Amino acid sequence: MSKVCQITGKKAMIGNNVSHSKHRTKRSFDVNLFSKKFFYVEEDCWIKLKISAAGLRIINKMGLDAALKQAVAKGHVDWKDIKVIGE
Repeated sequence: MSKVCQITGKKAMIGNNVSHSKHRTKRSFDVNLFSKKFFYVEEDCWIKLKISAAGLRIINKMGLDAALKQAVAKGHVDWKDIKVIGE
């Protein structure tokens, strides 16, 4: 997967750089994306996700299992795309 959050589905947006003379050039607004390891208690294993800061807040609020089930239901991630560490 490229620059897409596996929990929220956020990805880079395209916009304009606007100079003082109002000259516009294309630019990309990237997502605050990083790779993080989580211990998935239900499966008793470590998993690695590419998530944004907003995705981390969702996991802290709802819990990892509920956030993953919601992301799979919305189509942001598939169970086979989640990397299991140590197997």
